[in-house]
Amino acid sequence: MVDIDDLPIDPAWPVLDSVVEYETDWYTGGYDLVERPDGKPHQFYWASLPDAVVIVPLVDDEVICIEQYRPTVRETFLELPAGIVEAGESPSAAAERELREETGFDPAGVAVVQELWVATGVLRHRRHVVFAEGLTPVERDPDDAEFIEVTPIPVTEAIARVREPPTNQTALDALLLARTDGFI
Repeated sequence: MVDIDDLPIDPAWPVLDSVVEYETDWYTGGYDLVERPDGKPHQFYWASLPDAVVIVPLVDDEVICIEQYRPTVRETFLELPAGIVEAGESPSAAAERELREETGFDPAGVAVVQELWVATGVLRHRRHVVFAEGLTPVERDPDDAEFIEVTPIPVTEAIARVREPPTNQTALDALLLARTDGFI
């Protein structure tokens, strides 16, 4: 999770208090009491989640996507493999582990394409977009709660396919970044 002590404080927006209202195994939630530039105090609510990776895996001319039901919004999405960066793990190592677990592919090489903050109005959450290539099939080892269907998509169709409703922002962002930087 994002360590609040590692975040800078803008002198024009002093934090008067930071309150944790709830903690779970998955995230922490609360608010910061901040003095706005007009001198008035205001509570800004947040949820803090661990860093995550989203992987753009390429084999031949296909992006290895996954289809996964998301109970939060009650829809099945075409996504990219993704997961949490565990304590002491680098984003590259997390990407390699998640790719093996979710898709059954082991990459010969990975490259971090971009680190970005997600939904900054409410979340303290960083995501690392990682490109993976040189994929070798291995045995899948999904988490107990993961019911994933591996779905290879031609690279020429990948962006259009993830844009089809319901659209997953994470997959779309990652594919656009990978295309912009020449990975796909």
